[in-house]
Amino acid sequence: MNMSFIILDRDGVINYDSSEYIKSPEEWLPIPGSLHAIAKLNRAGFRVLIATNQSGIARGYYDLATLDAIHEKLRQTLALYNGYIEEIFYCPHHPEDGCLCRKPKPGLLYQIQTKYAVPLAETFFIGDSLVDVQAAQAAECLPLLVRTGKGQEWLKKSPGLGSIPNFADLAEAVEYVLLNVNPK
Repeated sequence: MNMSFIILDRDGVINYDSSEYIKSPEEWLPIPGSLHAIAKLNRAGFRVLIATNQSGIARGYYDLATLDAIHEKLRQTLALYNGYIEEIFYCPHHPEDGCLCRKPKPGLLYQIQTKYAVPLAETFFIGDSLVDVQAAQAAECLPLLVRTGKGQEWLKKSPGLGSIPNFADLAEAVEYVLLNVNPK
C-alpha cells in the first residue's frame, strides 16, 4: 500500500521553541494539540517525517546523546496519543559550516526523498519560519506555515510569506491537509 508522506519542522511546530535552544528532554514541551494532530495524520495514513536544524550540537549546547534523549521523549509522549514519527532528520551543523543540510538549503528534504522515495512535489512541509518555507520551495515541496514558534514573527517581517497558507498551529494545519489530500 502506497502511503502519503508529510514533513514537519520540530521546534516551534511540534514543541515550544526557545531562543536558548532546547538542550534537554526536560526543556522539550509539546505545543498543545500538536501530538494529537500527528496521531491524526497517522490514522489518516500519513507517514510523518521531521526535518530540523539542530545547530545547538555544533555550538556545544548539547551532544548527540542528549538530542537522541529529546527525540526519545518526543516519540514516547507521542505514543501516548497512538502517534509515531517515521524518522527524524536533523542538521547538526553550525550556520557558518556551509553544509547542504541546514535549512533553508533543501539537503534534509533530499535525504528524506532518497531514503523514502518521497514525491516532494506532492508533499506538504509544515514549518514556522522563513527558512522552512525556503527549504520547501527549493525542494519543490508544498510549504505550509504555522503561526506558533516564530511563524507569527516571520509573517510580520516577511510580507511575501502571506501567500503561503498559514495556520494558528499544527492542529489547524493538519485539518487543512486532511481536507485537501487523500492519502494513497
